[in-house]
Amino acid sequence: MTGARRPTGVTIVAVIVLINGLLTTIGAIIGLTGGGDTASSIVSLILGILTLLVAAGLFSRSPVARVLTTIVLALSLAGAIFGLGVTAGTSAMVWPIISGALSLIGIVLLYTRQANAYFR
Repeated sequence: MTGARRPTGVTIVAVIVLINGLLTTIGAIIGLTGGGDTASSIVSLILGILTLLVAAGLFSRSPVARVLTTIVLALSLAGAIFGLGVTAGTSAMVWPIISGALSLIGIVLLYTRQANAYFR
């Protein structure tokens, strides 16, 4: 399946991962140049660059990138569920619900029949 077209769901997840990587990298650079915590900014920069590499892997049908993205999304989903348990008030529950739903949707999109064929 060398010429298989990338499924829309995989493209959506890859674009979200790409945006996340760009924002993390830009935030880290701003932190480094704006007098933020240097150690935290360096860690963020490394994570941002790694996220950009994973996004590139998703675009180029890397099974490793798919697994790494799945792990991150699963951790995000677990964090959202935990966040629901520790937040008080309806308004504080909005972000964990949105975050958890997006993580779950991302995982589902990476394992549809079309996505499975794409990553083979």
